[in-house]
Amino acid sequence: MTQSPVAVLMGSDSDMGIMESCIEQLKEFGINPVVRILSAHRVPDLVAQFAAGAGANGIKVIIAAAGMAAHLAGVVAAHSTLPVIGVPLAAKDSPNGMDALLSTVQMPAGIPVATMAIGKAGAKNAAVLAVQILALGDSSLAKKLIDFKTVQRNKVIEKDKAVQE
Repeated sequence: MTQSPVAVLMGSDSDMGIMESCIEQLKEFGINPVVRILSAHRVPDLVAQFAAGAGANGIKVIIAAAGMAAHLAGVVAAHSTLPVIGVPLAAKDSPNGMDALLSTVQMPAGIPVATMAIGKAGAKNAAVLAVQILALGDSSLAKKLIDFKTVQRNKVIEKDKAVQE
């Protein structure tokens, strides 16, 4: 397995369209994540194996995205002591991702999953949160975060100026 401090797991290849924004955001910070398709319901043994061995493979944060019943993040958290960030996704036949949100956020005590917003904004925020966690022990990532926030700030200031003209 490629060494990376972040893994991005998806329950289905249909999730790639949304999670590409997470992967790209991580790459903008210089992190090339491990990316896997692992279903909590179809290959639970492989999910458990991946989660249990992730730390030994250099992974420090796991981002898990799924729609519908969305048990992927919870199953990963049950088999790992690493921080797990859940991204609920809206499936084609779901109630706009609310089912996935509730499945991801309602974890029992002792099995935490940091849960992001549904969809693309949540996917991007998962990447930023993963970087914030890693930056606690990495000054170069901390500097990249400061630069990232500065760019966001400057964009808003520019847009404000444009509407005032």
